Amino acid sequence: MRIRATGAAIVGALVLTALAVPAAQAEEGPAGPRKTTFSAKAPADEVLGDTKITKVVVNNNKDIVLGTTAPKTVPVTLTATDAAGIQDAWVELWHGDDWDSPDALAVPNESVCKVVNATTSTCTMNITIDPQLDLDKNTLAGTWKVTAYAWGKDGDFVEKDTYKTHRVQRASKLTVNAGPEPVTKGRKITVTGKLSRANWETSTYKGYADQPVKLQFRKAGTSTYSTVKTVRTNSTGNLSTTVTASKDGYWRWSFAGTTTTPAVHATGDYVDVR
Repeated sequence: MRIRATGAAIVGALVLTALAVPAAQAEEGPAGPRKTTFSAKAPADEVLGDTKITKVVVNNNKDIVLGTTAPKTVPVTLTATDAAGIQDAWVELWHGDDWDSPDALAVPNESVCKVVNATTSTCTMNITIDPQLDLDKNTLAGTWKVTAYAWGKDGDFVEKDTYKTHRVQRASKLTVNAGPEPVTKGRKITVTGKLSRANWETSTYKGYADQPVKLQFRKAGTSTYSTVKTVRTNSTGNLSTTVTASKDGYWRWSFAGTTTTPAVHATGDYVDVR
């Protein structure tokens, strides 16, 4: 089996170097020696016996968003079945094109399995990622692959090199300022703001250039924002536009997000129209 790490072998969150792993060897099972077989649907997968992975949930199915300083602990659960019951399970998150030499590798420090019934268990893990220590390149944002392993109590196992994918994103910020305030009805209001996102290489937030951001308005006494226009950020992530004052209410910028950066809404800025 081509597993890179176990809880006993690696304690920590992220390994940014390739790990050399010996090729899978023949396994001894209850009926004598058995050789690992490979799935026809996914050539990199390895299967021995009847162990099956039925579900893997990373971060409660939400994107993993990291800023510049605070570590984030990501919960992971894996459900697996085997006729003899499940002994253990393991999940790795990795970025890159090659399983054998990933750009980044995130692993848990332990796995705790809870029996569901005689054949099924759900195993829980936590993976902690520290952006200051573990994310040294902005290009690590985007799609990561999820490798999943499960072992049966009879020596069977399954490995899925890419069981699924999951997104790791650079945290975003969005500000707004509308004025003058108060303002006379029919006069112009200038609405400014800035869209920025975490720069993992400098541990700072940097403006996100050339992105479409919606200017939205919510009338005082209501709860719903409506889009007034769309403005693109400039080369430093700044936003600016003018609108006509007609009603008391809140102005905000709203960014829909990209594959590498999450959606974000500015807190509404109230303008009193007289």
